[in-house]
Amino acid sequence: MSLEHKIRMIAGTFILVSLALGWWVSPYWFLFTAFVGLNLLQSSVTKWCFMENILRRLERDRA
Repeated sequence: MSLEHKIRMIAGTFILVSLALGWWVSPYWFLFTAFVGLNLLQSSVTKWCFMENILRRLERDRA
């Protein structure tokens, strides 16, 4: 799986989980949903993604 696909899968998972937690646990979880969305917008503008750095480091340490 490519790095871009991993990032999209993680972002989508974070959004869906935080929406579920916001619905059933506490509305404050919707702030995490907003945080993920803001990070997606920021990465589209700056072409820098923190999750990409994390995944590359994990792959490098694993090899």
